[in-house]
Amino acid sequence: MLEAPIAPTLARMSWPNMLMMLAQSSTGLIETWFLARLGTDVLAGVAVVVPVLMLMQNMSQGAMGGGISSAVARALGAGDSGLVAQLARHALAINLLIGVLFSLLLWLGARPLFALLGAHGAALDAASAYGRVLFAGLPLMWAMNALASVVRGTGNMTVPGLVICCGAALLIPLSPCLIFGLGPLPRLGVAGGAWALVAYYAAGTAVLGWYCLSGRCAARLAAGRLHWRPMRSILTIGALACLNPILTNALIAVTTAQVGRHGGTAALAGYATAARLEYLLIPIAFGLGAPMVALVGANIGAGQVARARRIAITGGAMAFVLAELVGLAASLWPQAWLRLFGADAQLLATGSTYLHIVGPFYGFFAMGFSLYFASQGAGRLEWPLAAGVLRFLLFAGAGSLALAWGAGLPVYFALGALAMTVYGSCILWSIAGGGWDRPRAPARATRRRALA
Repeated sequence: MLEAPIAPTLARMSWPNMLMMLAQSSTGLIETWFLARLGTDVLAGVAVVVPVLMLMQNMSQGAMGGGISSAVARALGAGDSGLVAQLARHALAINLLIGVLFSLLLWLGARPLFALLGAHGAALDAASAYGRVLFAGLPLMWAMNALASVVRGTGNMTVPGLVICCGAALLIPLSPCLIFGLGPLPRLGVAGGAWALVAYYAAGTAVLGWYCLSGRCAARLAAGRLHWRPMRSILTIGALACLNPILTNALIAVTTAQVGRHGGTAALAGYATAARLEYLLIPIAFGLGAPMVALVGANIGAGQVARARRIAITGGAMAFVLAELVGLAASLWPQAWLRLFGADAQLLATGSTYLHIVGPFYGFFAMGFSLYFASQGAGRLEWPLAAGVLRFLLFAGAGSLALAWGAGLPVYFALGALAMTVYGSCILWSIAGGGWDRPRAPARATRRRALA
């Protein structure tokens, strides 16, 4: 992590994460395809649950998970074996506590929340049935992602990738069996898809927990007391990083509600289906971003700031190219994606308009998102968070004003494309312009404090 050539190392470390995230995103999309067979109301209902689910996923895996991986990598880079030995236990405790709190809050407030996001009537009933099951299983999601992040922080991307990919392979046949019923399995309808996801989180937690307990992981999971110092090492990055997925998923939730109010249920389903393609960019951004957390964190811990910056810029460029290919294809052939989920004329029209306008700018989103992970490794989240706020204001804020003043959805979506461009460009500028040249603490001082 401290000396190998950058691009080959990123490529080697990123493919298990890309495969893992692609598997996760694909299972969600495949499940949506099954649920779409239950009707447009169910599709619209699930559409308002997805931003909340992705918020939990991104917070547990990308934000707190990035804080966990960054803490492990920085401790390894600084040679602090005592801290490394405690981080897995504290990471699991923190994520479990957060998962339980969110589970209680969201389960109790599910129906009012979904109504606020634009669901009503049969769509609201479907959202409530689906969401309450998912929210009950949130502690398992948070635990699984805590353990996966510990392993990634040691530089091992393969084990979490294999565990999650195998779980996804089991989820694909389980989901339709629980939705439509098969043999002794009852027909659970929309709730069946949620129960399949909960089973997936439980299996992933069990396998990753066994791996971390077995001693095969450099940051071993072991029983013991909880102390503030390891928790602070995780929370100083992870807690602040949670603002980014809140902004990202709040943006999707708010814009989905705005489109629904402007165009109705079919337009809401069309926009949500088109925007869900952006979740396929997350395998690219996270696939490169998770190795960058470990690589940048280890190099920052070792005092190699210039190399850490080169790692970030190289990874961001790779993410831009890969995501831009996806976006251009979606812009040229939008209905190849949309018709997988429905044939309603307004659904297709709204979704096609969105992908025509926003698709060519997908590269900026993936670049910015991957560089956000690199900034976690460096402990420098000021600019990524500011860029996220600016994106929210441009799309949701200025877009809401545009709709109120009589503009149509094409203008609204153009503001979304502008917001993506600004988001990625700001984060790249902050890193390339030398924002990491003045680290908060010199490497030697960091190590002296760690050994104190």
